[in-house]
Amino acid sequence: MGCSILFNLAARGLTNSILLERESLGSGSTGRSSGAVRMHYSNEVHARMAWQSLEIFRNFDQVVGGSVEDQAAFVETGYLIFSGDDDVDAFHANVAMHQRVGIRSSIISREDAAEIAPAFNLEDCAAIAYEPMSGHADPSGVAAAYASRARELGAQVRLQSPATTVEISSGKVTAVITAGDRIETPMAVVATGPWSRRFLLEHGIDLPLEATRHEVIHLKRPVDKLPYHPGGADIANLIYFRPEGADLTLVGNGNIEQVVDDPEIYAARPSQSFIQEVWSRLVRRIPVMEEAEFSTGYAGLYTSTPDSHPIIDRVEGIDGLYICTGFSGHGFKLSPMVGVLMAELMLDGRATTIDIFPLRMSRFREGDLNSPSYGFKVLV
Repeated sequence: MGCSILFNLAARGLTNSILLERESLGSGSTGRSSGAVRMHYSNEVHARMAWQSLEIFRNFDQVVGGSVEDQAAFVETGYLIFSGDDDVDAFHANVAMHQRVGIRSSIISREDAAEIAPAFNLEDCAAIAYEPMSGHADPSGVAAAYASRARELGAQVRLQSPATTVEISSGKVTAVITAGDRIETPMAVVATGPWSRRFLLEHGIDLPLEATRHEVIHLKRPVDKLPYHPGGADIANLIYFRPEGADLTLVGNGNIEQVVDDPEIYAARPSQSFIQEVWSRLVRRIPVMEEAEFSTGYAGLYTSTPDSHPIIDRVEGIDGLYICTGFSGHGFKLSPMVGVLMAELMLDGRATTIDIFPLRMSRFREGDLNSPSYGFKVLV
């Protein structure tokens, strides 16, 4: 988020911006993202952000420009979404909304799905949607490309420079303080991921943000039987998956999480129980993956809100202070448009490309939370 915002501000002409990175680029949640890029959401604001972000991912070199790195390249795999029995009505409503927004998504038959993914077990599928243009990209590579281009435009990236506080005087931002510097500025964006609640509390801003731990594994496919497969989200089995490289499959889950009190301290590797549980769920959908081999795995942190929607807003009562956090595990796929919208909010006074009213920080105080159709976190 920080790199996308930095680039978009610089592209709009605000070239004296500074990104303060607590360690190295991608060392936090970005570097542990699964990198999936798909459109299937049960709410319009996310669907619009994902669809317009996809356009940027697919044309990254042209949109961002400059000497962007090859690792930012988008990989189109197509994306299948499998509905559970209890979700069919909402599933159809979602796809109808997607089509109204302009997203290339449709309900397909089991026969069509079998042609796209012949190794999949489709007997239990109540409904199947397909997004032919979706896929994945490398989050660390995208962050590096945004940062590189922002630097070319004149912006700065300071590594190992965690912000300690935002200085506020007479209701206005006046500076950002690091361990070794005081940077005068009339504007500051808090895009601090899992550290957001702690950082904001020090400024008297209490938002219902939680750092939650989520695990991901890589399995080595039997490539003689499954050389390739599309990405997918399986609501019935509460998993998501995508191909990785030539012979790996990345698998995550939609219902196993652990609240982390201190984002500095958490287990960075998947547990044996998680590996066994999620692997068995994958085998229900792709039976040949029973013959796969465990390769590696990792755990990362989401920054979660009660309605699984982010907060993208200015802070009431503090002129020049903005918040961009709480993406609840789906931030990467939205990040290109988040940078665009934040630049509009900061430079024009409001976001105009997409209506971000549902993402305002006051919704928690007002009791006006967004209501996703699914409890499956990766699809909200």
